[in-house]
Amino acid sequence: MAKPNGISKQELIASAMRCIAENGIGKLSLKAVAEGAGVTQGTVYYHFKSKEQLLFQIVKEICESSWNELVNTEHSDLKQTVAQALHSARSRCDYESFYHQVLLSLVVTSFHHPTMREQLGALFQKENDYLAQLLDRLGAEFLPPEVSPQTAGILFNALIDGLALQALLNRNFPADLVYSELESLLTKRIKKNEK
Repeated sequence: MAKPNGISKQELIASAMRCIAENGIGKLSLKAVAEGAGVTQGTVYYHFKSKEQLLFQIVKEICESSWNELVNTEHSDLKQTVAQALHSARSRCDYESFYHQVLLSLVVTSFHHPTMREQLGALFQKENDYLAQLLDRLGAEFLPPEVSPQTAGILFNALIDGLALQALLNRNFPADLVYSELESLLTKRIKKNEK
């Protein structure tokens, strides 16, 4: 028996994530989401006008959860803050990365859908802002005076997404090594500025 139309968006998102995990993003449909949630397809359409809107909501929630956790975590140790941020990014950097597969599929779709492009642009800006907040909290110990936290946030966001893209395209991408060396590089920067 189908659930009543009072199903939450969260339950539909959970169903979509299960569908993607079990069958891949290419086989995701609103019909499959409805079946997985035990509701009619019309109920899914009530909450999400398109598959892309559903995917965007998944990406947005994963992104916001990750950044909120990072920004709201207070560390007295600068190295620990950097390590946690890199660990979070590394967890989404592999050949089967659910998050980046969905994100990059949406990026491609957005080239033909101006509304989706605007939504993704706003999401990337929000990520840049989160990173700028974190870098501002790290303060002068981390950034050289000629680089603003806003610019550094954009650069780090591009670096992390670029690493994830490479990992998606290369099963043998050395993500552990790259992230370990990136952490060493950043830690040396911190040590240099602490002197």
